[in-house]
Amino acid sequence: MNISKNISYIFIAVGAIVALYAENMEKQNQMLLVGGIVLLVIGIYRISRHVPSKNNLDDDTHNKPES
Repeated sequence: MNISKNISYIFIAVGAIVALYAENMEKQNQMLLVGGIVLLVIGIYRISRHVPSKNNLDDDTHNKPES
């Protein structure tokens, strides 16, 4: 695994933990909750950038000439 992917997973884990912690506090801290959600979204975005589109795979198989 490369470092970039590990950082993305760390962002997701820390963001989820911070968001859950902020949600469960007696007096809810809105800024802590927003910070956790932002980290979570950044981590998910960084991982999803490298996932190929399903439509691109389907187009490639349909456009091949038949032998």
